[in-house]
Amino acid sequence: MPAYAFEALDAEGQTRRGVLEADTAKAARSQLRAQALVPLQVGPVEAGGTGGVAGRRWGRRVFSPTQLTVWTRQLAGLVASGLQLERALTALAEEAPVEAERNLVAALRAEVNAGATFASALSHFPREFSDIYIAVVAAGEQSGYLGMVLERLADDLENRQALKAKLTGAALYPAIVTIVALAIVVFLVTYVVPQVANVFAGTKRALPFLTTVMLGASALVREWGWMIAGVLVGMALVLRGMLRREAFREKFDAAWLQLPVLGRLARGYNSAQFGNTLAMLTAAGVPILRALQAAAETLNNRAMRADALDALVLVREGAPLASALAQKKRFPGLLSMFARLGEQTGQLPVMLQRAANQLGSEVQRRAMQLATVLEPLLIVTMGLVVMLIVLAVLLPIIELNQWVR
Repeated sequence: MPAYAFEALDAEGQTRRGVLEADTAKAARSQLRAQALVPLQVGPVEAGGTGGVAGRRWGRRVFSPTQLTVWTRQLAGLVASGLQLERALTALAEEAPVEAERNLVAALRAEVNAGATFASALSHFPREFSDIYIAVVAAGEQSGYLGMVLERLADDLENRQALKAKLTGAALYPAIVTIVALAIVVFLVTYVVPQVANVFAGTKRALPFLTTVMLGASALVREWGWMIAGVLVGMALVLRGMLRREAFREKFDAAWLQLPVLGRLARGYNSAQFGNTLAMLTAAGVPILRALQAAAETLNNRAMRADALDALVLVREGAPLASALAQKKRFPGLLSMFARLGEQTGQLPVMLQRAANQLGSEVQRRAMQLATVLEPLLIVTMGLVVMLIVLAVLLPIIELNQWVR
């Protein structure tokens, strides 16, 4: 049964919007009138979005990452308990906390009622559901274990968010300290240091070397600060534009992987995401070539994505997965080792998941170590800079007191 997006007035004159199922637009209007609503606009839900209500291509997404995880776990529980997919979607639509989510789930239910598969219904909303999400759901439908696959998908989404949250938390404090330190230094250099110049402008004595340097830095910031900031912003915009070019982005990401500390973190993070996705897809029954293609698309680092696609070509030509990954040095040897064990024991998804978990734990450990080192280092650096500025202010005062005596 098709779905129709509507806009209507209730008895109090308030505008109500939503989605309902009906055979025709006329039948949809009849349903609205039966609910004491005056229909203003009634139109079929488009494939790319629910008539501008939910699943729209532009604007705010209906599901945040956390909400999508919760919704997936709720759907998995309902389906695993034996409830039909249509009834499960109906229950979720009725319990939806916001109208946009209710309309989205109603549109999905309408597609399923019309005879489409659940994966096909999800594909109509690419902004809400990624290709990986749709591929896993399709595999679950084909295997007949949709509830179990949805539960595993919810676990994967949760693990991704946990890893991302820990990395963000590890970087948050150093970032705040750096911003505050820069603000304090700019204030001291542009406001406090020039006061020293005004105080000693009438004296004919030479200022200390440190004070002279600080006055020069202060003049540079005050006169050319906005221009320097503009140049930096312009360079950032140029770099951002160049990163949109695939060839330059791949070279940039390859160079990023060569950095001493950040490069190892990037390599470990991308490898963990790759192994986790590959394990989930193969466990759901997705063919290895399709799973490799989908897992490669999840890699943010273009150099590692190119290596993953090269490994896909090798596997297509008949090479084992472990051998293909071992030839790509950007992937940690741990991943290829566990893949080899999985192929030998017939437990490839389990071994890939273990490798992903170990790589993710290693990334978290290194990120926390880096944050632990950066925190006192930034504080000490800030203290040294402030101390130099204070000395630049106090030295001429001390010399003036000695001269007066």
